[in-house]
Parts: sequence; structure tokens; C-alpha cells
Amino acid sequence: MRTWMLTFGILALAAVAEAHVTILPRESKAGATETYTIRVPTESKVATTSVELEVPEGITVTAIESTEGARSQTKKTADRITAVTWSTEIKPGDFRQFRFTATNPKVGAQVTWKARQHFADGTTADWTPMTAVTEP
Repeated sequence: MRTWMLTFGILALAAVAEAHVTILPRESKAGATETYTIRVPTESKVATTSVELEVPEGITVTAIESTEGARSQTKKTADRITAVTWSTEIKPGDFRQFRFTATNPKVGAQVTWKARQHFADGTTADWTPMTAVTEP
């Protein structure tokens, strides 16, 4: 019984640790064009209504894949996409994934993305998933 409880506790902690907004892949090559996936779970008791993703300096978004049941909008500065917002309902306990293609900085760095998750009750949650961009 004790082993079962310990195993359950470890699995529950692992599920919570993986539940926040994440960006995949977690590691990519400098200068590479990469398809990124942002995974957005709803951990609260109210639905997610949208998620905004700020595009870090040095990253160039070249395409945003359409996602059934979601609408995406971009914010630009000059010709560069600086933010993407996906609007959709993500019920409590569920998650959605959104994909986009981007070119990494030419030099290796730790890239910090900023995401803001909006909920149906007007609250928000801020997340800072990271990607390591390594030398080719």
C-alpha cells in the first residue's frame, strides 16, 4: 500500500509539473527554421479563452498553422511578428496545442518566451517557458 501511495504521489507531481504552458521543442539549433508547438492546459476551474505569446527578439515567425476551432491574431512591429494570440475555449482539465514556424537567432542563446493565459472569469496567468538555442 505504501509503495502504491508513493508511486501515485510521484505521478501526481509529474502531472502538475508538466501542466503549465510549454513550448516544444525545448532545444533547437541556432539559425534553424523550426516548427514550435505551444501546449496550453486549463488547470483552473474555469475555461481558458485565449493565450498570448510574445515572440522573443531574434526569433522570426514565418507561419502560423490554423487550428480547428481556434482563431489566431498577430501583432507586428514593422514587418516582424512580435506576438500571437490564439482564441478558443479550453475546458478545465483539457489542453490545446498550437503550432507555428519560426527561424531561430543565428547565435546560440537561452530564449525566454512570455505567455499570458486568459480565463473566462477575467483572470490571467503568466508563464515563461524557455527554449535553448544551441550552436549548429
